Amino acid sequence: MADPREINPFLKLSLDIGPIVLFFAAYIKLKDRMFTIGGTEYEGFIVVTACFIPLILASTAILWKLTGKLSQMQVITAILITVMGGLSVWFNDERFFKMKPTMIYLLFAAVLGFGLLRGQSYLKLVMEEMMPLEYEGWMILTRRLTGFFFGLALLNEVIWRNFSTEHWVYFKTFGLTAAVFIFFITQGGVMRRHGIEEDDGA
Repeated sequence: MADPREINPFLKLSLDIGPIVLFFAAYIKLKDRMFTIGGTEYEGFIVVTACFIPLILASTAILWKLTGKLSQMQVITAILITVMGGLSVWFNDERFFKMKPTMIYLLFAAVLGFGLLRGQSYLKLVMEEMMPLEYEGWMILTRRLTGFFFGLALLNEVIWRNFSTEHWVYFKTFGLTAAVFIFFITQGGVMRRHGIEEDDGA
């Protein structure tokens, strides 16, 4: 893999959230329409999901081409979107795609939890450059994030099983994104107490 390269942060943000925004906009436009493809009727949600898969793969490929690197989270997310989205399209069943956030959050929680059982913070491996912390700080943040991911997985199950597809799309687009943002904002105390000041000469 090529050496990591920096790109414009606004471009990176566009590649990260652009496909999600386009998915939401396309769903709002097509949610009440039915499409007949190959003699089979598909709801707008399924058609939008089918279009979302190559879009997220293209966005991920462009990001890798520009930066020379991808995080494990980006790779796993792209794989699960392809697999679960593909199953939804193949079986014409939206439930597979709705379960995708549950699987992602359970997987991340399980990996972090496994690290905690070994006395390690796997979160540190992927975020150390972004926010240098002492060992205890990483362990606290990892424990909290593990519980948070389990909570999001449970919440996604409650939403998609008990509410309409439209409610789930709003929850997925705005609710989960806001929840992750709020979580890290509220961890400022841990970062202040356990943060490591970088050497200016480094």
